[in-house]
Amino acid sequence: MYAYDLHKIREAELLHRAERERVLRQVRRDRRAARRSGRKEDEGAVSSLRNRFVHAA
Repeated sequence: MYAYDLHKIREAELLHRAERERVLRQVRRDRRAARRSGRKEDEGAVSSLRNRFVHAA
């Protein structure tokens, strides 16, 4: 019985690790695709210098 319990624990750990690695691969793939397409999914719009400063009188 003890060996069976160890087997089930190890099986659960391996399944958890495989799922985590699958999710990480998907995230990397999505980020790479976003970079190639030119859009930044993690960043917001940045204003240009022209809009940030006002001309002196």
